[in-house]
Amino acid sequence: MRARVRPLIALLFMLGAIHSMAQTPSDTNKKPSQGAVQTVRNPLNDLLDQAQAAIDKNDFAAAIPPLQKFIAEKPDVAFAHFQLAYAYTALNRPDDAQSEYEKCIALGPKMAEAQLNLGMLLLDRDAKAAIAPLQKAVELLPSQSRPRFLLGLAQERSGDLKGAAASFEGASRLDPKDTECLVHLGGIYLKTNRPADAEAKFRAALTLEPKSPEALQGLALSLDTQKKAEATDAYRAYLAVQPQDAAARSRLVHLLVDQGQGDAAVAEMGKNPPGRAPTVEDLKLKAEIELKQKKTDAAIATLKQAVALAPNDPQVHGALGRSYLAARDFPNAEKELKAALQLDRNNLTYWKDLSSTYYLGGNCPATLGTLDVIAKAETPGAGEWFIRALCYDKLMQIQPALAAYRKFLELDDNKNPDQVWQANQRIHVLEKMAEKKK
Repeated sequence: MRARVRPLIALLFMLGAIHSMAQTPSDTNKKPSQGAVQTVRNPLNDLLDQAQAAIDKNDFAAAIPPLQKFIAEKPDVAFAHFQLAYAYTALNRPDDAQSEYEKCIALGPKMAEAQLNLGMLLLDRDAKAAIAPLQKAVELLPSQSRPRFLLGLAQERSGDLKGAAASFEGASRLDPKDTECLVHLGGIYLKTNRPADAEAKFRAALTLEPKSPEALQGLALSLDTQKKAEATDAYRAYLAVQPQDAAARSRLVHLLVDQGQGDAAVAEMGKNPPGRAPTVEDLKLKAEIELKQKKTDAAIATLKQAVALAPNDPQVHGALGRSYLAARDFPNAEKELKAALQLDRNNLTYWKDLSSTYYLGGNCPATLGTLDVIAKAETPGAGEWFIRALCYDKLMQIQPALAAYRKFLELDDNKNPDQVWQANQRIHVLEKMAEKKK
């Protein structure tokens, strides 16, 4: 939210000692005239009047020459520097405006408007530098909420969240109906892990402006952070006024998926703006939903679209490989998982899925090879040792099979009784086979 320079309504600084009375030329040999003394208008006043007339007409460029002429004659008049800075601001000459505001403040440090305008000028350029003049404006205008709000903005942008919260709270006390202030205060509370307080501020803002996109979004985020079920409705309310926010819609879809509302999630994804093609992330999410609904063929079709859009995305290939695995299409699963590993060689998830693909496809040598790769990255658990044992067993490698079955029993601790029974039976058989070979 950007602060705007507002027209000057009333000046707190009164210009003095500018008007002067011009006397007639003196004559040392004559006495002053007994008649009335004629007042001659000071031409410097004419320059100020000319500049003010131009400013009143929003002709700021025309105001600059008379102000520069006045300052050349009277460089110590703060008001003239203020007017010149104001004109420069309106003409989008921020460097010149800053210089003139600083000169004005040096001459009249208690001129609140100069402090305020300088702070506003610096807010988007150097938020940290804006803090000092805005703090001074707050001191000089203690009953006004706007200087405190602007100070809060400068502190927030500078990373001083504690100071920003104090400034926004002060501004809100002075003007409880300032929606913009309530929204910023709610945002600060979210950033400082106070979601319940943030929720209260966003709700207060919505009582004033029910369709405020910022307040609706803030309420959704605060409810989401608190893991409240109402977050889904809050996101829907926000998206009703801000349908282009893809990130918010994606978050809503994820929440619906987590709540087991797969159909509602897919329907929500279909609400993307007309003409907007689904992104790779959209397709990934849709496929995730379809897999959870056990719609394997639909997930495969969705992920094929994603591969066409992002052929070098390992996650897409990995998800497609996993989908083929779920469909027991082992050749295609192997193909996609190998493609994923070419792009992301160290991803253990892809290695584990490939290992499962080999094992379920009956390729024991390849299964053992992938298990060896995985074992270099993490210590094998009971499940991996059981698969090893089965593979060695099928390959008639008696001693490695016995060792693997025993390692499984050691690690499993009878958590999988069916596999424990099978391992004990095979150990008994394999020990007899080993005896016969001696």
